[in-house]
Amino acid sequence: MPTESQNAPIYYNSLYRHGVDEKRRVQVPAKWRPAGPEVEFTVILWPKAKQGPCLRVLPPEQMARLMRDIDAMSNDDPNKVVLKRFIGSQSEQVALDKGGRVCLPEQMAKEAGLVKDAVLVGLLDRFEIWNPDRYATVREADVVMASEAFKMME
Repeated sequence: MPTESQNAPIYYNSLYRHGVDEKRRVQVPAKWRPAGPEVEFTVILWPKAKQGPCLRVLPPEQMARLMRDIDAMSNDDPNKVVLKRFIGSQSEQVALDKGGRVCLPEQMAKEAGLVKDAVLVGLLDRFEIWNPDRYATVREADVVMASEAFKMME
């Protein structure tokens, strides 16, 4: 029988700075780790025009939602196959090891600029892994846009 903590939703909030070891492993914060065994995250090389890519990390329920959203697109929409091809070729399943770390796929880590350090950024229902310098640039842009974005919640 599942415990209450196993049924509680995980919210990916806050910001964490962690090292990336020589095997490309990065620590996932304890409060972001799934309670169940053998849960895999989907890591997607997420394109960003100016800053360069980051890694977007989706828990299983968010990956399933993404697939449903893409499948719901019209087959006549050329973006549908582009998204499937891009996400399919630029993503990989990763599992947590016993130490609570994920091993970043080599090519994705290289393209995202993840060598020694990483910034894990909560997006509430998923999280991103950034090169610290790239994230600093994104953060500056986010601060500028925040007041306008928060108006959507009023």
